[in-house]
Amino acid sequence: MAGLFKLTTEFQPKGDQPEAIRKLVDGVLAARKHQVLLGVTGSGKTFTMAKVIEAIERPTLVLSHNKTLAAQLYQEFRRFFPENAVEYFVSYYDYYQPEAYVPQSDTYIEKESTINDEIDRMRHSATRSLFERRDVVIVASVSCIYGLGSPEAYHGMMLMLEPETEIDRDAMLRKLVEIFPSYDDTAVRVELFGDQIEAISQIDPLRGAVIKKLHRIPIYPNSHYVTPRDRLLTAIDGIKTELQERLAELETQGKLLEAQRLHQRTMFDLEMIKEVGYCSGIENYSRHLTGRRPGEPPPTLLDYLPKDHLMIIDESHVSVPQLRGMYWGDRSRKETLVGYGFRLPSALDNRPLRFEEFEERVGQRLYVSATPGPYELGVAKGEVVEQVIRPTGLMDPQIEVRPVGNQVDDLLHEIRGRVDKAERVLVTTLTKRMAEELTRYYSDLGVRVEYLHSEIDTLQRVHILRNLRKGEFDVLVGVNLLREGLDLPEVSLVAILDADKEGYLRSAGSLIQTCGRAARHVNGRVLMYAEVITDSMRAAIDETNRRRAIQAEYNRENGITPESIVKAIDDVLGSVYEADYLKVPLAEEKGEEIGRRPEEIEAEIGHLQSQMREAAEKMRFEEAAAFRDRIRYLKKILVVANA
Repeated sequence: MAGLFKLTTEFQPKGDQPEAIRKLVDGVLAARKHQVLLGVTGSGKTFTMAKVIEAIERPTLVLSHNKTLAAQLYQEFRRFFPENAVEYFVSYYDYYQPEAYVPQSDTYIEKESTINDEIDRMRHSATRSLFERRDVVIVASVSCIYGLGSPEAYHGMMLMLEPETEIDRDAMLRKLVEIFPSYDDTAVRVELFGDQIEAISQIDPLRGAVIKKLHRIPIYPNSHYVTPRDRLLTAIDGIKTELQERLAELETQGKLLEAQRLHQRTMFDLEMIKEVGYCSGIENYSRHLTGRRPGEPPPTLLDYLPKDHLMIIDESHVSVPQLRGMYWGDRSRKETLVGYGFRLPSALDNRPLRFEEFEERVGQRLYVSATPGPYELGVAKGEVVEQVIRPTGLMDPQIEVRPVGNQVDDLLHEIRGRVDKAERVLVTTLTKRMAEELTRYYSDLGVRVEYLHSEIDTLQRVHILRNLRKGEFDVLVGVNLLREGLDLPEVSLVAILDADKEGYLRSAGSLIQTCGRAARHVNGRVLMYAEVITDSMRAAIDETNRRRAIQAEYNRENGITPESIVKAIDDVLGSVYEADYLKVPLAEEKGEEIGRRPEEIEAEIGHLQSQMREAAEKMRFEEAAAFRDRIRYLKKILVVANA
């Protein structure tokens, strides 16, 4: 009998994948709330996730900590489950500047955003699938803990259409938001004879041609934030009541300017809501619109999930701290807006979930990471399912500790040896200044070297990494190379300078992640330069050696000789990126903008905005972010030009 999920692949579990899959599936079926998969890069973690989903036959949400990784996971799961509902739920903003106020300079920053219609459609498709079927995999970012319309209101506004049933035509037209569903690429044609539905067809929206006849179809609202008219009128009364209470409070405190500002802004919003059902920043009134009590958490995507869902938290050592921090960052910004009369106190309830609220709403969880954090290990009570064998036979790199005293020149000797073999080197430093000085020193000595740090533009970073693989240069120096998480099989040596300086970048988890950058090469090796071996260094070395021992034993038993995997250069950044990248002019070209006419700058901004939307629609988020950065810079120049 065919299962709910149909996994389509030629791959078979290898190494310690079969055992990991068995343990995880048994844990889910035994109702274990928390499980941890310690999976090294290259061991096939995504395939293991897919096999678990196939076996347990439950709706699953896969949480990723950024849009780019979420897009890659989405593409992979779509390939694994082409016949099932694989959905994508991330923020639908291509560009988002939140509303804010800076008291020190008396600067109010208005909310500015551009919405990606394609991602909005995919968000609707995700919630529609959760209402209609069980074979659902949703790949989501932390957008899933932000406010969304109530599932009860959303489902309550749904219109069910069936042939040969009678329906009040006027009532149907009032309830039917669009005949072009916001969650689909096709349209629906409803043929009526009086008040009776004669036929329902799925049609091509461009040609009008019938694709197929339908026996039954639900039509969902074109927005998650639907509010019936009676609820809207009740909300307006609630907002007015809160406004009067807040004005009295501000006037008692002698904050007359703030009171006047709040009264003027709120009354304008209320007039807009009353007349057109919408206003700019309407989400700040979401507590009233959904009928929630003060402090009550907003409905989110998690409220659409069935009770028996599984949540997989990918790269949990990053995702869990991110989930913890979202509420407090949002709260700090909005408290300032409320305090200075830009928003009512109820705006504080338009927020992401607190971590405790997230925990209450999520069912069974699987945390996936090469370096699980203390939270995951704690809730799983130290029980970890391991997947440390790579099907290719590649092993974790050997680690050697050397003294700091002569680290720069000692490393230079090692670099020359790797360059002679056409291999690449990564070097991590503690500060940007040291990275720059080291790059300059090595460059003066004839080494082909580049450096990478947080101030380098998104698109330029992509080009630097591609050029490293292509052999345009041999050594990449950076402060924090963990965030790339890219497949760089040419890198055979990772050097960690000042490895004994305890801190985030030299913690056990960070050191293990950094060492992993050399695990894609048959000659992979790590040099740690230190005066003493810290507890973090010892933990990282012991863990790496433990994994190497398991990998070596597997290779001996199976007669495997590891060989480096040679990938096409065009595949380095994953399937969501195109082979050739358009270079956007970067910040160092600022001088060229001075003297340009405002209309020229405005025209370029318009052109870049179109390119940004196109890149985002194709889920090339790194490229879209680069266009966004350029647009931000040009808008600043435009202010000067207009002045």
